[in-house]
Amino acid sequence: MARIQEIIEEFQGLDFNTTLEMLLDYANSLPELPEEYKEARDAGLNRVHECQTPVFMWVNVKDGRVSMHADVARESPTVRGFVSILVDAFDGATPDEVEQAPSNLLTEIGLVNKLGMTRTRGLGAVYGRLKNDVRKAASPAY
Repeated sequence: MARIQEIIEEFQGLDFNTTLEMLLDYANSLPELPEEYKEARDAGLNRVHECQTPVFMWVNVKDGRVSMHADVARESPTVRGFVSILVDAFDGATPDEVEQAPSNLLTEIGLVNKLGMTRTRGLGAVYGRLKNDVRKAASPAY
């Protein structure tokens, strides 16, 4: 079973408070951005502009595996938690696993009914960027 399916199962059926607690746990476990990306982040590069919260992501595919690094301010635990879920689920995955992941991930995890529309749109944009970046990085044309 792909890691994303395990995460979906962890979240399914949770009430609002438990969902937020789990997001906070994920937020606290987002790996520190590697030093080699900090200068680019500080220059505003690789930002997901569709999300109101500053989210910075680097997605690559090397030797058939996805490499994902991200940075989100600690002051935005909900967004940081979702991004941490993506890193947990897809860093080390194959491009096919990312492609086959549910397009409605926010619904599957139960966030659509628990977060506001603006935040849901922003998180959807982050997820869309991940899937698009993996597609581009895995394509022989790039």
